[in-house]
Amino acid sequence: MELEEIQAASELLSTPGKLRPGSGETQETLIRLAQTRFPNKGFCIVQQWTIVRGVASDEDLTKIHVHGHLPLFVFAEKVILDSRGRFDYGNWVRSTMAISFQDGFLFETKNTVYVLMGDGDERSASLAAILSLYQ
Repeated sequence: MELEEIQAASELLSTPGKLRPGSGETQETLIRLAQTRFPNKGFCIVQQWTIVRGVASDEDLTKIHVHGHLPLFVFAEKVILDSRGRFDYGNWVRSTMAISFQDGFLFETKNTVYVLMGDGDERSASLAAILSLYQ
């Protein structure tokens, strides 16, 4: 990883983002909602989350959209419940790129719906800085 990428990733993780409301519903209500709206997909209810919007060139955005993705990622500091048992309560999790983002709290990736519970925030960063956190 290059120094510039390390600095960008560090800045991404340390600067406060813009406050965003998630769902204020109960865990039981969110479970029913996820099971009803996404019956064939695992879900993960999270708190203390950040949506990271990837900043990219028009060419890169076109490639992202062609593959059915949005330049959005979720980083959550606290897993409340993972329907498939992949993540334990209290662990952190990071998503792959979104394929949809509905109602301000249903963040869908290819394999999982992240249900954003409570308030979180949103930040922007270069795709290189975001992807450096996955290396």
